[in-house]
Amino acid sequence: MEPRLDYSKLAPDGVKGLIQQETYIRSSGLEDRIIELVKLRASQINGCAFCIDMHTKDARSHGESEQRLYAVSAWHEAPFFTERERAALLWTEQVTLISHDHVPDAIYNEVRKQFSEKELVDLTLAVIAINSWNRLAISFRTLAGTYKPDHPVTKKAAPTN
Repeated sequence: MEPRLDYSKLAPDGVKGLIQQETYIRSSGLEDRIIELVKLRASQINGCAFCIDMHTKDARSHGESEQRLYAVSAWHEAPFFTERERAALLWTEQVTLISHDHVPDAIYNEVRKQFSEKELVDLTLAVIAINSWNRLAISFRTLAGTYKPDHPVTKKAAPTN
């Protein structure tokens, strides 16, 4: 597959807005692990190979385990995610696939048990951001495998239930 164009060079001011949103999300107080799980799950749903590659690398650099990364696509059946992480993954799926059932009240109420109102807005902004990046990367065929994290690797063990 050949890349179609470099959107960041052609529309730097447009991409700058997405980068500013990422900066906000990273400073919002949401846990890095949750942000990376959200980005990975939305990218899996959308089929964005570049973003899946990026966010598995970023998650590992934040101390995420291989076992948990392998299980993100089947998180419903996997026992190694916390209730908060499960709520974040559920919200990610609902917002990413919003046209399916428009985020039912029951889902909202379940997720609200784990996130404050502000955290839920920040989580939703994270889901919106990765969906935007997925659409850019897929549309313009950004090549998977080219991303290298620009932050240090941590050695923290991933939480377990």
